[in-house]
Amino acid sequence: MSTPVLATPAADPAVVSGGPTVGQRLTSFMPLIALVALLAALTIADPDFLTQRSLTAAVRTSAPLVVLAAGATLVVLCGGIDLSIAALCSLSTVFFAMWLPDLGGLTALAVVVAAGAIGAVQGLAHVLLRIPSFIVTLGGLSIFSSVALVISDAGPIRVVDRDATKWLTLYVGGVVPMAFFVAVLVVAAIALVLRLTPVQSWITATGFSESAARLAGTPVDRVKVAAFTVSGACAGLAAVMLVSRNFSGSPTMADNLLLPAVAAIVVGGTAITGGHGSIWRSLVGALVITLLRVGLPIVGVPSAWEQILYGAIIVAAVALTLDRSKVLIIK
Repeated sequence: MSTPVLATPAADPAVVSGGPTVGQRLTSFMPLIALVALLAALTIADPDFLTQRSLTAAVRTSAPLVVLAAGATLVVLCGGIDLSIAALCSLSTVFFAMWLPDLGGLTALAVVVAAGAIGAVQGLAHVLLRIPSFIVTLGGLSIFSSVALVISDAGPIRVVDRDATKWLTLYVGGVVPMAFFVAVLVVAAIALVLRLTPVQSWITATGFSESAARLAGTPVDRVKVAAFTVSGACAGLAAVMLVSRNFSGSPTMADNLLLPAVAAIVVGGTAITGGHGSIWRSLVGALVITLLRVGLPIVGVPSAWEQILYGAIIVAAVALTLDRSKVLIIK
């Protein structure tokens, strides 16, 4: 009696060969290649761009975007999306300006904790009510924007006491802006936690297949809530950085950072379907987006084209990173 032969899926070339292929290695370096190419193009367009003063200004400008993208990357790696980060960041700038007279030096910590708690609430709504993250955070975007407008009387709140954020205006070694240094520390801390704990494998499993992750015993719900909490806390920290630069809190201060943050994540190679990506590559993606924002006026591109460029970048990056094996039907 013959034994039936079971069909098995094709083996992954990376697994068969014992490591990633040349194409996979090249893809992982694409964000860095894009950053170097963009920097070279801007230098050719304006030789004065490659100076310490210009580069210092660029990396300081990128700091809030780096922090926002780093936090939101965790949510995307879990297979979700956080559309509320910019609105929560704007609301947090208002919180900072309003709380500063009473809390003084503790205001920054209070804002980060409050934003993290708000992010946790969104995560709980997502996992307990089984509402898609897109809908939860879209609603959060509207709520946070409206609350910020109401409590600020639809106007900026001036920050008189600048000592609370003065430390973010300093320079490390006289060259690296403190804000960017802190942003890199945040990315490094998140990456270190992921590497030294089971969280990275939990996030990857959740992003690849949530149902399989649950069957394997992965605490999917807690992982998702934690990701939203970190994303919210990062929005709060980005708000502190913006206040240190603008000396005010405003209900719309960070609203123009949503598309750049999403673009930074996908340009960094994080798959929008989840399960594949890197916090460090999101940092490089944020630098690429910042150089585009700074460089467009240098090459004479009108600012009105900026949003068009972001949209094109997002569509192209998603087309390149989308795991179509997980999305059998495109709706």
